[in-house]
Amino acid sequence: MNAPVNKFVNDYAKSGTARFHMPGHKGRKFHGLEALDITEIRGADYLFEAEGIIAQSEAKMSAAYGSRRTFYSAEGSSLCIKAMLGIVSRSAKGKRITVAAPRNVHKAFINACILLDIDVEWIYPKGEFTSICAGSVTPEDVEKVLAETEVDCVYVTSPDYLGNLSDICGMSKVCRKYGVPLLCDNAHGAYLKFLSESLHPMDLGADMCCDSAHKTLPCYTGGAMLHISSHAPEEYDGYAKEIMSMFGSTSPSYLIMESLDLCADYVSGDFPRNLERTIKRVTACKERICSFGWQAVGDEPMKITIAAYKSGITGDELADRLREYGIEPEYSDTQYVVLMPSPFNSEEDYKKLEKAFSEIRQPRIRLFGDFPAIPKGIKRMGIRQAAFSAQHAVNVEDACGLVCGMTVTSCQPSVPVAVSGEEITTQVIKILKNYGIDRINVL
Repeated sequence: MNAPVNKFVNDYAKSGTARFHMPGHKGRKFHGLEALDITEIRGADYLFEAEGIIAQSEAKMSAAYGSRRTFYSAEGSSLCIKAMLGIVSRSAKGKRITVAAPRNVHKAFINACILLDIDVEWIYPKGEFTSICAGSVTPEDVEKVLAETEVDCVYVTSPDYLGNLSDICGMSKVCRKYGVPLLCDNAHGAYLKFLSESLHPMDLGADMCCDSAHKTLPCYTGGAMLHISSHAPEEYDGYAKEIMSMFGSTSPSYLIMESLDLCADYVSGDFPRNLERTIKRVTACKERICSFGWQAVGDEPMKITIAAYKSGITGDELADRLREYGIEPEYSDTQYVVLMPSPFNSEEDYKKLEKAFSEIRQPRIRLFGDFPAIPKGIKRMGIRQAAFSAQHAVNVEDACGLVCGMTVTSCQPSVPVAVSGEEITTQVIKILKNYGIDRINVL
């Protein structure tokens, strides 16, 4: 095993050193992992000024992903998203930037726009879509915006929460044509590099992307990576750590960094074989579930997304039924249930899931009306201006015609329903209620 951060911490835990430094537990058992929970002592390196064992581990992860540089985050992809947009802002030399993005962005994107005073040009797909989770934009949609509006970068989320993959390769070609970088929130797709044919954004033309290692790899919650590709502007490399330190804690979790360190060793070794075996089992599980009459959606190989509403039951109701079988899904709403397997799920887990779907009754009657289409936002003021303006909370029924204060998201998936500075319309109110949101901050 070649995991320098993990080795240092384990050696330190065995050394018997008197710990006159943070954390307060001093390595004594209280929760259970105290011995391995340290701070930035001599020899342990510094995350945002890495020159030692953290830099070595990041270099190993970079080699595994084929990036020019890879940087660790102990605060999830949320930190990486802010950092990516901060890097582009820094490269604009003080000019206020505009980012083109589909609406299915994570809340962290909106927060970055607020903090960095970024303007957003929303990319809308052709036709209607009814889920805030789905992006569904094409390279043609991206090109239309770039041809009509001056933007500084394009930002997309792929895979989305439902397991849909965007055409990153096609989008990257469009972005190169217009001379703007492509950023990708790949939080759900850290494993995509290790498929028999890589579908990772770095291999499909993205300039920067983030991976949430904790979502699909054996890493503690909060472990993530920021990748910079070989064809991105070279100045990005020098900006990354400085920008990450602007948004990140000065006390990053060593437990999280140790788990990232072990992941670097794992993905460089057994993971591709384990992943290939798991994908076969997940594919068989999907096919078996569909054979019971359920309908799966999305093309991501390591996600099982069931369109429950097509069987006459809401996704939330289906999730509750699954819990009766001892199964906890990743996400549910009125339409979908999302399940996220990994190589660490057991055969018993899959059999339990298949048994549940074979026994849960599908009413197959129309229990509810059509889902409201996601409307185009009506901008009344900038995101930052609205977010920092005086606000008060009202019931959503009373918000029609008012301007949204703080961006409203449903957790999960932390995707905005109403964005700061946009007008609240009757259609937006329908969607808010559809996601169980009853109160909203308005100006």
